[in-house]
Amino acid sequence: MRALLVDPAAPAGLRLGTAPDPEPAPHQALVRVAATSLNYGEVASLVPGAAPGTVLGWDAAGYVERAAADGSGPPVGTPVVTLGEAGGWAELRAVDTQFMGVVPEGADLGAISTIPVAGASALRALHRVGPLLGRRVLVTGATGGVGRYAVQLARRGGAYVAAATGDPGGRGEALRGLGAHAVVGDPAEVDVPLDGVVDLVGGRQLVTAYERLGAGGVLVSVGHSGGDDEHFPHGVLYGDQGRHDRAVVSFHLLGCGGLGRDLEWLAGEVAAGRLDAGEAWRGDWGDAGVAVEALRGRRLHGKAVLVVG
Repeated sequence: MRALLVDPAAPAGLRLGTAPDPEPAPHQALVRVAATSLNYGEVASLVPGAAPGTVLGWDAAGYVERAAADGSGPPVGTPVVTLGEAGGWAELRAVDTQFMGVVPEGADLGAISTIPVAGASALRALHRVGPLLGRRVLVTGATGGVGRYAVQLARRGGAYVAAATGDPGGRGEALRGLGAHAVVGDPAEVDVPLDGVVDLVGGRQLVTAYERLGAGGVLVSVGHSGGDDEHFPHGVLYGDQGRHDRAVVSFHLLGCGGLGRDLEWLAGEVAAGRLDAGEAWRGDWGDAGVAVEALRGRRLHGKAVLVVG
């Protein structure tokens, strides 16, 4: 099969080549990939350190080529959205049926391919915040793939949504269009106690956002795009003065049960136009290097979609 292979000598560290077809385990389906989307974390962190010839890729959408031998999962020909630790940047992917969701017939699989990491991470983060109706929620790094989904889903859940971005003047209108009530350049600008934070930046912003939590508030650490350490000054973790019972939590997406149901629901919402997929770039997978460099250089705010084949 054809695949995007890690190649340190190639532009952006990737080239189109051939790799052995995957052989599915009994609980896996073989999927013919139609589109895949890139995530900042995989192109910035995984590609540079991966062995030559590796086929990476977390997100992919396509059609079931061979159903799982154990009877789990959908039948041959079903359009699906898939999540895995690797293998999404190829014509064929073997994927656990628990990490697969059925897609409505006729849906744009390019848009659907943006869902697995970005959409499911946003949904699971908001689950950890708790009930959203009438709550105040901050999303940091709000113009990225996860951030855009988190803003929309928090608003859909009934929360007052503040979105933090490095360019509130230039990106504020787009974020308000997704559902943000307020757009700020830094969590320090939030002047009301928060019930929840979905943090995608880490470092100083995580600490500042945590300080804005009110009693019982939860900060969910999802991303670390800032690249710096978290340092909590003395006193930040005190529980008095309205700071009782605050929490910082994290999770590993592939460790979550029930992801197939989440992926299927998100696919239905994107297909129906009730969720914006946040697609910022689309092209043939032969042009993957262009998208990778744009993501690494922070010139893309949203998702990059590669059409396979």
